[in-house]
Amino acid sequence: MTRPAPAAGPTPVSLTVRPSASALVPLIGAMGYAEGRFAHSAELALPTGGAQLLVNLDGDALSSSPLRGPHRRTRGAAVHGPYTEPALIDPAQQRAVVWVAFRPGGVHPFLTAPVSAVRDELAGLDELWGTDGAVLRERLLEAMAAGGPEAGLRELEAAMLARARRPLEPDPAVRLAAALLDRGTPVAEVADRLGWTARRLARRCSDQLGLAPKRYARVRRFQRLLRRVNAGQGAPDWAVLAADCGYHDQAHLIHEFRALAGITPTAYAPRSPLERNHVPLDR
Repeated sequence: MTRPAPAAGPTPVSLTVRPSASALVPLIGAMGYAEGRFAHSAELALPTGGAQLLVNLDGDALSSSPLRGPHRRTRGAAVHGPYTEPALIDPAQQRAVVWVAFRPGGVHPFLTAPVSAVRDELAGLDELWGTDGAVLRERLLEAMAAGGPEAGLRELEAAMLARARRPLEPDPAVRLAAALLDRGTPVAEVADRLGWTARRLARRCSDQLGLAPKRYARVRRFQRLLRRVNAGQGAPDWAVLAADCGYHDQAHLIHEFRALAGITPTAYAPRSPLERNHVPLDR
């Protein structure tokens, strides 16, 4: 099988696009192809609260090792469910990868089970989609050999449209709940805004976002913090960031950072400001 040519040097090559199929636009924030070589041999992937679909075109394997819990390994096409903790990943598996970043609840139509079934999991597409998932990687390799990354992404869109098991329409109430939680709105206020009980909100968020509301809000607060850290100039003022991002105080921020990143705030050094959720460990 002809494979995409590797990058000539250490600088990563990437293509990021919006879906071309209008039915996928409400479900997918971005998708793309990334290719490169990295000097480090391990990195932390930090939780975002969202799900991804990943296809390793360089080798038929993907793996993830949570700092607590068993090592997970699949064939080269998998769904990375919403994580609630950091995981060790191998950057060698990112030498040539196609990826899809789902919007909140966006992965739900492509699963037969609630999204919570893949929470903190790396789930092989051969297990989730059967034969369609098992052959997807080969289909993408053939498409890219013939027409490059753009053709590979079109082939992936076609495969996703064929595999949808629910209407390709996001639940507007869950989408609103996710937006409110992302802004730091208290969980009880979100339930009141929707006219739901706390139990109903928890069930709908678990089914479609994959995380309970409080856990989702906690991870998204962490992401707000990382955006601020990577947008600033100079050393971060952690006390100011704690107040601005919704932490009780700096000690609370440090505790949450350790829990969700596995490192202290001062040890945080991402691959780049735009790759804030990838932290090399041995560079």
